[in-house]
Amino acid sequence: MKRVTGIGGVFFKARDAVALRTWYKRHLGIEVMDWGGAAFRWGDAEGNPMMGTTIWNVSGTDGDYFAPSTSSFMVNYRVADLNALIRELRAEGCNVLDKIEESEFGKFGWVMDPEGNKVELWEPPEGQ
Repeated sequence: MKRVTGIGGVFFKARDAVALRTWYKRHLGIEVMDWGGAAFRWGDAEGNPMMGTTIWNVSGTDGDYFAPSTSSFMVNYRVADLNALIRELRAEGCNVLDKIEESEFGKFGWVMDPEGNKVELWEPPEGQ
């Protein structure tokens, strides 16, 4: 079974999220949207658009989306079959969080790595 197929997003916290977003926009040219992040559209080697995006987001330190991790970052990995991977990870003794979310954005599940970092697993909607 193929496990991770790519990176769906990188999320991190900042003491001053607005200032950090402004820095990334000014110095690295990241077009930060009103929701606090950017969506990088995928393309092939010739620059032709492909299905898929990688999300980049800076949030404040007051949210609890990364909980139970106390890390200031979380990586979202694209997966082909979330339910099958969750079963495999549990069978392997990994610390898989009990919650799975499904929405128009796909299916989401979480596992804690051995260092206590929350890892987000994302199965995109069909066709993405």
